[in-house]
Amino acid sequence: MKRPFRPLFSLLLLIVIVSTLSSRTVFRQSFSYLQLDNHVSLEPSVRESNSTLLQFAAIDVNEAHDKKEIEQLLEGNFGSSGRYRSFSSWQHSNYLNIRTRASTGRLSFQLRSPKYYKIWLEFRKSLRDWSRNKWFQPDIMLDLIDLVKRPIDRHSGLPDSNGRYASCAVVGNSGILLKTEYGELIDSHDIVIRLNNARTEGFQRNVGSKTNISFVNSHILHRCARREGCFCHPYGEKVPMVMYICQPVHLIDYTVCNASHKAPLLITDARFDILCARMVKYYSAKRFAEETGKSLDEWALVHDANQFHYSSGMQAIMLALGTCDRVSIFGFGKSAQATHHYHTNQKAELHLHDYEAEYAFYHDLVERPQVIPFLPDKFKVPSVVIHN
Repeated sequence: MKRPFRPLFSLLLLIVIVSTLSSRTVFRQSFSYLQLDNHVSLEPSVRESNSTLLQFAAIDVNEAHDKKEIEQLLEGNFGSSGRYRSFSSWQHSNYLNIRTRASTGRLSFQLRSPKYYKIWLEFRKSLRDWSRNKWFQPDIMLDLIDLVKRPIDRHSGLPDSNGRYASCAVVGNSGILLKTEYGELIDSHDIVIRLNNARTEGFQRNVGSKTNISFVNSHILHRCARREGCFCHPYGEKVPMVMYICQPVHLIDYTVCNASHKAPLLITDARFDILCARMVKYYSAKRFAEETGKSLDEWALVHDANQFHYSSGMQAIMLALGTCDRVSIFGFGKSAQATHHYHTNQKAELHLHDYEAEYAFYHDLVERPQVIPFLPDKFKVPSVVIHN
């Protein structure tokens, strides 16, 4: 008598299972969307239309490789990849006499003096501290006062304050500055941020002479620090420096230069680096999709996803957004007649940057900051003016 009820029971059980699985799928999708939404401050219509771009920008194609590289460096292995060729200069420099075994590439730790062994220990500590923060946390924008402004203010003898600088000028290095006379206007700002050791001598009328913060990428410091007697701080040893790390091995250069610097030499938080990387990738992918109509997979081929990176200028502007009430941008742009840098004859742009995408980001800062992705809801974009 019970057998006729089995098909009905089985059918009901199947309906319950399917319903449960469907509910779980919807829940997962909703939860995934909410996770994304927690990190993005966008108008609802913009958020919905750009969800694919947001997810694409969040992918770090180098994450596994970078993690392995850091682990190898912490173990003393500098010879297993072409990424470490920069260390060969250290082997023969007057700073360190570090030998590597040809077979393994592992350091033999034969250092000339305790001073150099101390440099090795400090390098490992800096690398550990920096690498611990390699994760996405957009709220890092709310911490820039503590991480950057306060150490600089203490060095300058200014009172401790939660407030921002009243006005900041971020001076780019574009050759378009040679057709301007912004020098006096630039120097009128409370804080002047200059990029990658660009010299001011002979260009004061165009770019001013005042420097409060020197912002550099670690390649700049590396090229300087590996030469004996090189002056690591061209604006003066008392001018604070802020640097982002291009290759983890460059933290050795930071350790050496920091010993001779009488002002803060600050490394940007890796969470800040990741935020900048996502934003630039988003704007680049968005521009590519709109202009070409091609898939995002093709963007990766055109822009060499493994090498693609934000420019020093973009991150310096992001730094100013978190520490200044008013941000003025100078020397960001190009023309067919202008050199890439006002202080050199270089014409070509670096292929690992998408400058047009970064320009689009700067204009959104001025005209519609509400559409900029990945910024936390609590963060208020300050007043931004672009001087071309």
